[in-house]
Amino acid sequence: MRVFLLGATGTIGSAVLRELVGRGHEVFALARSDASAGKIERQQAAVVRGDIETPGTWMASLPAVDGVIHMACDFGSAMEAIDRHLLDMLLARLAAQPNKARFLYTGGCWLFGPTGEGPATEETPFSPLAAFAWMVPHLQRVLDSCEVEGIVVHPAMVHGGDGGVFRRFARDAAEGRPVRVVGSEDVRWPLVHCDDLAALYALVLEGAAAGSSWLGVAVEGFPVGRIARTFSKDVEIVSADTIADELGGWARGYACDQRLSGDKARRKLGWSPVNGFP
Repeated sequence: MRVFLLGATGTIGSAVLRELVGRGHEVFALARSDASAGKIERQQAAVVRGDIETPGTWMASLPAVDGVIHMACDFGSAMEAIDRHLLDMLLARLAAQPNKARFLYTGGCWLFGPTGEGPATEETPFSPLAAFAWMVPHLQRVLDSCEVEGIVVHPAMVHGGDGGVFRRFARDAAEGRPVRVVGSEDVRWPLVHCDDLAALYALVLEGAAAGSSWLGVAVEGFPVGRIARTFSKDVEIVSADTIADELGGWARGYACDQRLSGDKARRKLGWSPVNGFP
């Protein structure tokens, strides 16, 4: 398949790019800098130069594709407007193609809110973190679109690669600071390694039904305090307000206690995550 990736140099995107190239797909990826373009080219993919904030500058250069995987997100205050404008232009561009493309939109575990004891599934109603509530109508737009074969993937908390949710812990420990945990050591995070998640994206791209949604979850829910203490015995609890003041309202998600199930992807797509975590 000929596939276009947005967000191809992030923790998730780099793994997805590597997975798709390894499976023989022809990949095009958006890059806004020379450094990003170099990373993409080194993985034997073609570069489309541009930025998600200004799709009008590069949309005309996008070739006809069989699939699009949207993993890009600007974590600033304008992320809703940026994503909406991008969808406006990209869906219109894809509608003009002779073939109907598959469109994989990335949601996230924080759209489900605190889940309690029973693990959430793809059928669980959304209760999104306020900073990401805008994402629900956007993903529904993709699922309902007649212009593409829309599919949604909801990653758990992603680790591995050169980034991921443990990077903050590793940096604090390496620099001799307490490892900070938001809310409580008992907060549970659903987890997935970026390489396992990349395999799921590929399986969804190649075989999932249009209009479907998938949870990319390898570990249903693991206490974050136990993870933090694998990096350091010196752990500090900070409030959700503190981390939100420091990073933005989206960071309140670090205090979201969740259990999510990845059973559907295992049963229906044969997904088999294999990577552990510290």
